Amino acid sequence: MAVRHLARRALAGALVSVTLVGASGCGRDTSPAPGESQTGTGGTGGADGSEDAVPTPSYADPYTIAAFERVRITSDSSQPNFQRADADIDLHDGPFASVKLVVDLETTCYPFETWQDNPPPEGENWPADCDAFDRNFELSLDDPDDPAADPPGIELVRAITPFGGPLHLEVDLTDVANGLPAGKHRLRAVIPTWSDANGEVSGSNGGWNVSAVVEVVPGPAPRKVLAVIPLFNGSQTAADAPGPLAVEVPEGTVSSRLEYRVTGHGGGEIGSGCIGPAEEFCKRNHVIRVDGAELATLLPWRTDCEKLCTLTHYGPENDGFDYCLENPCGAISSVRASRANWCPGSESPPFTWDADALRTPGSHTFEWEISTVAEGGQWRISAVYLAFGDQQP
Repeated sequence: MAVRHLARRALAGALVSVTLVGASGCGRDTSPAPGESQTGTGGTGGADGSEDAVPTPSYADPYTIAAFERVRITSDSSQPNFQRADADIDLHDGPFASVKLVVDLETTCYPFETWQDNPPPEGENWPADCDAFDRNFELSLDDPDDPAADPPGIELVRAITPFGGPLHLEVDLTDVANGLPAGKHRLRAVIPTWSDANGEVSGSNGGWNVSAVVEVVPGPAPRKVLAVIPLFNGSQTAADAPGPLAVEVPEGTVSSRLEYRVTGHGGGEIGSGCIGPAEEFCKRNHVIRVDGAELATLLPWRTDCEKLCTLTHYGPENDGFDYCLENPCGAISSVRASRANWCPGSESPPFTWDADALRTPGSHTFEWEISTVAEGGQWRISAVYLAFGDQQP
């Protein structure tokens, strides 16, 4: 599960520092003053002086929102940002031609050379602030303070941290941003990190540093977004799902996107369809239904995890140890193992559909069914519905 304490014996050489540099700043207010035109120079007349020409719209300058700057998410429940961090972001000057979330995750576990200045405490195998394990890493917008409240937050990213390594993610938020009210929204980052008090398999006060910026380009929206509706964001620990969830399709909808994010976790008993503890290593069928009719049957299962293990050697050629460059603190066999729709150190994109029924204005339902869920296991699930209108004027 973790690099043996041999790593500690092999540490030597010059210090290699890790610095995450994120863009910062905010957008310049380019709103017109009272009485000024909002359409740029030239008024409403055309080149020939006519009065019926369509004016060319002008847009504000691109801007960047610095949401998190090396914010520490800690495993110490007595400290701020225990397992999560929140930040307000202000989306203004829409519509948006492009909105991108750029995330960098930093760890004190790696590079191994940094242990020279941050050594493990006496009798421990890891730097105290190092979390050497793979954890859920989820980012969402507008989560309610009460997890049971409705509506749920809008999940933007479902990923898994590497085994003690850094991670860089870039996620397109253009449709979501164009479908939300202008103004402030709450961005939340969640990592359920925990510590090993003895410092044997992970740090005794482990955690992660998160940086995140939102890069915004005001301009014509690629699609006319009529609605962004979060349907569910939570965990399922038994075969019974929450049941049909209401979906209200707005008038004017011509296309849609239903997003279903799902990953299996836990340490339940190994059973049928499992190659290891449930539900992390279990193959389960997920049946997706809209208005009671089957839309799709899924088998959420990743078989490409070996791509996140570039074998690298640390230490002298005839000594030291091999490790996965993308997952430096994980056992090689564990990093490469197939899993329930996730791999250590990568994003798990949503399954998506444009269902016929969800283009029809009015009331509809969405639900899913999992073939079985072992005791002690769980599935992390979220669902978001987006409705799009005719882009033509």
